[in-house]
Amino acid sequence: MNTLKHYIDSIEEIDADFGEQALDRHNNLTKPMGSLGQLETLSIRIASMTHTFPPVVGRKVLFTLAGDHGIVAEGVSAYPQEVTGQMVYNFLGGGAAINVLAKHAGAEVIVGNLGVKAPIESDHPNYRHLKIADGTANMAHGPAMTEEQAIRAIQAGIQMFEDEHRKHPIHLAGTGEMGIGNTTPATAILAVIAGIPPEQVVGRGTGIDDEGLTRKTTAIQKAIQINQPDKNDGIDILRKVGGFEIAGLVGVILAAAKNKVPVLIDGFISTSAALIAAILNPICKDYMIAAHESQEPGHWKMLRILDKKPLLNLNLRLGEGTGAALAMQIVDAAIKIVTDMATFSEAGVSNKD
Repeated sequence: MNTLKHYIDSIEEIDADFGEQALDRHNNLTKPMGSLGQLETLSIRIASMTHTFPPVVGRKVLFTLAGDHGIVAEGVSAYPQEVTGQMVYNFLGGGAAINVLAKHAGAEVIVGNLGVKAPIESDHPNYRHLKIADGTANMAHGPAMTEEQAIRAIQAGIQMFEDEHRKHPIHLAGTGEMGIGNTTPATAILAVIAGIPPEQVVGRGTGIDDEGLTRKTTAIQKAIQINQPDKNDGIDILRKVGGFEIAGLVGVILAAAKNKVPVLIDGFISTSAALIAAILNPICKDYMIAAHESQEPGHWKMLRILDKKPLLNLNLRLGEGTGAALAMQIVDAAIKIVTDMATFSEAGVSNKD
């Protein structure tokens, strides 16, 4: 725990001086000042995050982490648990939505097994076996994991990021996940942190019917009542009502901030990890970019807590990192505007009087 705390505490603030350099260039580009709106704001933020000007369009990596959940025994999902493992193989085979969208964005997909119940056998170069256990325990009857497991899962996410960054520097990261039943712990995390009843934010996930929604709501209520997570303690929330893939994503987000790499936060599940990361060190919020607003009813609440405005709203609710992959193209565009567009003097164009 002390090693993890030292790592978290070493995250540095963003540097607004580099953002000022980006703003100064924007104000001299061949356009009316501010006319490219959020593209300008985004590139200024990225210069501040990366402590560089001009910012670089380089390696893009999506971290899609997988884990199973004991809470599915309560009938909270429309799909059977074995789908988690099957989808991991689909990711590795390149047949999932995240593969298609990542390829379009020019991004790599690194798949991490943090807690898939089914055995996964693969020597795929983008597969990382970092399993903590065969899924979490049923949080409706006790903690989802031990404190030691929660810390190990966060450290596994950090390790994934650091290993990739060491091999070849990452310039833009994205988060994604796969885990049947994982909207249930994500909703519990939101309810605890926001201090609101679960029924106000619970959604249908992969498409459960009314009876399933009632079971899901009851399961979350029981989990919070039995475990009594401390809303101010990110590790406590994770171990009591979290998931291994969520904890791994906490690690990815922390590592991105530690390495001054902008990280696109995908949808509802990924944003639950962002909430935990922000409790562990609020500075890391400044390195986060909200990729999109999910259809999950609680997602807007999460984004409000983090004070983030999403880049997209396309009624997505798949997860996997699909929204982050789409948003990467907007980030690319924002950076290329500030780096590739000509100034008035460079282009020989008359500026306003």
